Amino acid sequence: MDKTGIGKPCGFGDENTSDVVLYLRNCEGRPEVFYSHSFTLVSKSKFFADWFSSPDSGKCVEIHCTEFNYDHHVNFLRLLYLPVDLQLDSLDSVKSAIGVLEVSVAFSCEEITKNCILYLEAVPWEDKEEEQIIKAVTNLGPIAIPIIARIKPVDLIATKNVFVSAVHFATSPGRSCPPFGDELKISAQEQVEYMLGEDEDMPLVMADDEVKSVVRAGLSRIFSTFEKQLSSLLLESDLTSETAEDNILQCVSDLEWMGNLLSKMELMKDFVSNWAEISGNILGILEDKKLESLMWGLKVKLIEVSGKALEAVGYGSVILPAPVRVQLLKTWLPYIRKIKPLLDSKGAEDTSFPHKMDGDLCQSIEGAIVSLVLALPSNDQADILADWMKADQVRYPDLSEAFEVWCFRTKSAKRRLVEGLDRVGNTTVSL
Repeated sequence: MDKTGIGKPCGFGDENTSDVVLYLRNCEGRPEVFYSHSFTLVSKSKFFADWFSSPDSGKCVEIHCTEFNYDHHVNFLRLLYLPVDLQLDSLDSVKSAIGVLEVSVAFSCEEITKNCILYLEAVPWEDKEEEQIIKAVTNLGPIAIPIIARIKPVDLIATKNVFVSAVHFATSPGRSCPPFGDELKISAQEQVEYMLGEDEDMPLVMADDEVKSVVRAGLSRIFSTFEKQLSSLLLESDLTSETAEDNILQCVSDLEWMGNLLSKMELMKDFVSNWAEISGNILGILEDKKLESLMWGLKVKLIEVSGKALEAVGYGSVILPAPVRVQLLKTWLPYIRKIKPLLDSKGAEDTSFPHKMDGDLCQSIEGAIVSLVLALPSNDQADILADWMKADQVRYPDLSEAFEVWCFRTKSAKRRLVEGLDRVGNTTVSL
């Protein structure tokens, strides 16, 4: 190997000063000649240092590459000729940096490897690129710590802190940030739901007492805001304005989101208990004369929320005392029975009328009510069924199944009572 050029400035591809020729061949056999300098290659790459230390190395090096990493090899060779402080600035894309990193690792060039890692650690990635980065740095050891620190899972405390902050942001009133409106709050809500997905740390986070306390406080804020917005409707001078309805519908949307969140955290009882407590006030406002022929979208939405509460209680996922269950049912059953035919009538009169209780909603509410009725004390069942049969609208919800079961159970109960009395009488006589 010619050492006369050591220390002299030389450029990549400078044939006049070159003492080594590199041949790059891809899988198609396409050759390309690069005039290089042994001093530069040896000083920057352990691979080349080992290669040229052999007496039989010669002045030609053939490097095999593929059509996919051919350009990365060329970029790598160019970087060998740049000062260390300029290498980082010469990297211009994640894809290129990953490719150069893989080549640099193969040729044992520590300087370029470090700069590729520094670049990748500092720039945004796409999901697919992240997978490629992980694959590229998996076996690099301590040199890859900057990237590992960015992609490694966060610890439980950090996860908890982020979750608590997101819940607090998503449930705080007045979070509209011009010009984004409610977009940031909605984004926070979506991220909270995403965090509750499959994650080995989340069950531990959800079981934490502080997290539960923060979620319950958020629930209280959302309910308080909803009640205030709903009550303010009666003070509005123009209820036909879209602003008034949009504001209260956003509150209802927050309630729905919170209901979904609490169901995943096994805290649905808190939601249903709050809903049962304010249901009387809600219907008092909805049935006010000012809203008699307005806010149909709001009315349907509130029936949907009530349907979720009825399902939770009716199917036993939320356990409440019988008096609370009776009150919840007696509050919403008459209203649902009243609103359904009104919505159907408006839809028949005007095919463009957008608000209705669709088949799935009707079926889920009816099933929940039947299940709920059958789990009440017999006398309460009798009161509800008698009221249902007296009403003008008995087609929806259809409680005939509950009525049949009640009749059967009543006869069975009477039979058991008579049999019991007979046994008591016979026992007395025998004595």
